[in-house]
Amino acid sequence: MKNIIVTGGAGFIGSNFVHYVVANHPEVHVTVLDKLTYAGNKENLAGLPTDRVELIVGDIVDADLVDRLVKDTDAVVHYAAESHNDNSLEDPFPFVQTNIIGTYTLIEACRKYDVHYHHVSTDEVYGDLALREDLPGHGEGPGEKFTADTPYNPSSPYSSTKAGSDLLVKAWVRSFGLKATLSNCSNNYGPYQHIEKFIPRQITNILSGIRPKLYGEGKNVRDWIHTNDHSSAVWTILTKGRIGETYLIGADGEENNKKVLEMILELMDQPADAYDHVVDRAGHDLRYAIDSSALREELGWTPQFTDFKEGLRDTIRWYTENKKWWLAEKEAVEEKYAKNNQ
Repeated sequence: MKNIIVTGGAGFIGSNFVHYVVANHPEVHVTVLDKLTYAGNKENLAGLPTDRVELIVGDIVDADLVDRLVKDTDAVVHYAAESHNDNSLEDPFPFVQTNIIGTYTLIEACRKYDVHYHHVSTDEVYGDLALREDLPGHGEGPGEKFTADTPYNPSSPYSSTKAGSDLLVKAWVRSFGLKATLSNCSNNYGPYQHIEKFIPRQITNILSGIRPKLYGEGKNVRDWIHTNDHSSAVWTILTKGRIGETYLIGADGEENNKKVLEMILELMDQPADAYDHVVDRAGHDLRYAIDSSALREELGWTPQFTDFKEGLRDTIRWYTENKKWWLAEKEAVEEKYAKNNQ
């Protein structure tokens, strides 16, 4: 595998994957295809060798462009997505366009040229699980974590369009012999994440002298994974995974939002109660939890960032040291939330 395309490679998770490939697989050339929406940033690729990483600014729904790129590549790793739940509730159309039509455009090109396609998705396609207070790892029984066999039950325009894209890929594997692998991952955190998302929003609020905000009571649970672990898992699946198989990626990082925010406050030397509660988001999923045993046992993958608090400390350090990366957008992001009392 000498040449790969990474869609959405200038976004948060995609750019971290590009950095991972460059650092660990010097034989691979990466073509990044990114529309550079508000969530994409050329600076996320700054410092990477230009002879190994090429940025093509374009849209994955552009069939002619996709066709030209795919015919000369060995694999496509598809990260590009509209991904913010709040935005999907305000305007679902871009999510349908990018997540469904964009995926269709890519898999048609990969089918045409017999190119390996890896589809990056989310655990949110499965809906949510019942809340539990004893987190994590206290005798989880059947059905208490998502597996590849969990029925789809999406609850937002974002997660429903990602579910639709997953099903397209699975159908193309069965009906047309598409050489595809799939992964569904839990919530990522780490460098380069847009400041509209939960963890970087809290960090940048504190750095900006703004009181953090917490939806509802903050009991909603997410299964956190450092984005570098996500990157290594995707590479493992791309190179070792069985065609047609779905692998779930998780690092046993279940924490509720209240605890995460209070942990951030502690690490940033703030009082534990220095935040405000705001009205909960519509359709806010209660709990996500990933069973990644198939990935670990079949493909031998293991996460490296197993101490969530230390990973959070490193993330805080990155946003503190890279204010120029996010500061210009901070005011606009907070104004947008303020309109909805969030």
